[in-house]
Amino acid sequence: MLARIQTLEPKLHSYITVMGEQALEQAAAADAMREQGKTLGSLHGVPIAVKDLCHKIGAPTTGGHSFRKNIQSDTDATVVARLEAAGAVMLGKLATTEGAMVGYHRDFEVPRNPWADLDRWPGVSSGGSGVATAAGLCFASLGTDTGGSIRYPSAVNGIVGLKPTWGRVSRHGVLDLGPTLDHVGPMTRSVRDAARVLGVIAGHDANDPTSLVDAVPDYEAEMTRGVRGLRIGWDDTFATKDVEPYVASAVRTAVTGLANLGAAIVEVEVPALTDEEDAAWSILAGAEAAAVHESTFPSRADEYGNYFREFLRGGRDTSSVDLAKAIFARKSASGKVAPVFQGIDLLLCPTLASESYRYNSEDAYGGIDLERGTIAGASLEFFARSARFVSRWDYNGYPTLSVPCGFSPDGIPISLQFIGAPLAEAALCRAGFAYEQSQEFHLQHPQVG
Repeated sequence: MLARIQTLEPKLHSYITVMGEQALEQAAAADAMREQGKTLGSLHGVPIAVKDLCHKIGAPTTGGHSFRKNIQSDTDATVVARLEAAGAVMLGKLATTEGAMVGYHRDFEVPRNPWADLDRWPGVSSGGSGVATAAGLCFASLGTDTGGSIRYPSAVNGIVGLKPTWGRVSRHGVLDLGPTLDHVGPMTRSVRDAARVLGVIAGHDANDPTSLVDAVPDYEAEMTRGVRGLRIGWDDTFATKDVEPYVASAVRTAVTGLANLGAAIVEVEVPALTDEEDAAWSILAGAEAAAVHESTFPSRADEYGNYFREFLRGGRDTSSVDLAKAIFARKSASGKVAPVFQGIDLLLCPTLASESYRYNSEDAYGGIDLERGTIAGASLEFFARSARFVSRWDYNGYPTLSVPCGFSPDGIPISLQFIGAPLAEAALCRAGFAYEQSQEFHLQHPQVG
């Protein structure tokens, strides 16, 4: 795996730090234990990497910030400690946008989506996790999702992404973007791998008082139960309006396939959000991020990249009245969605409305024209069309699972998304695994070497 990273990383830029020496030491220790007939757990000897928001002793945790490049972590994030306790070998830290928002800092290389001509957008802040997992530079990775950053890069890189219920996985030792919106979860090449990793990292953590105390199911065992008896909600208008025809066709085919596997397809109506409810995410994320960065912004504003600096400035400028309105809007949006799940176990829709778009170097650093205050045309359209499938599930903390469901006419991965009520991860894994095993999309990988 380290040799593959050495070969491919110069053109993919998915890692910020490769922990080769430590990984070899961990691997040797894992081999020695195995020879003695001992194992640490379900990930014994499995090479894994984590997004560079997760603290790992002996490595820097940059969060995509230039001024953090030389700050060594002196503690492990809970998720890192749990991975290693289960036997995982830590390969390194994966690239993230600055502060886990949209744009990269110019002191960092930008990950390259391994599909096609390496010119497609790799996803938002967990882009390094998506690229490394898809290209086979780790067997699994961790990402975080505040407004879509597990699902966007999983979808556009053709892998599985599982955003757990908010609080299902501890955030202790993981750098924050917006604490009430942040989720930590696995990004893998199969649903089984996602279920196994989630089973390791999930559960209450005394160091994170927001983590849930509910018992953790055996997701991998639950996964094999099939979909017979599961009620899957389907709103054709919600799922296919202003969506590329090839995406709509693929997701409708998935609905038919799940019905043939024994799932009950239930017609539902997903309510639209108002403009105020849609806009509230940016207000909340900006204000929370400003609070998180209070010790370094604005005192060290010139050390931030242009995009994130302006994002934090906007967060600090938010009035208490506007913040209160955003909180009300968030509650309203969550309240609208909850009744949809009264008669279903899961909701099915696309992860994104289209394939990943082509982007240039300026897009990579945020897709923002700061002088004009606009988002680059391609990214603006892309985000606008996919927004209804993404941020509302961060608002309410519901779990989601993104699974490859085909390819665009250009050969770029597309993805469907299962959504559940809180703590429905086992049902997500059941549906995702049954669908995945009825197809071969997860077996197709980019040809990068």
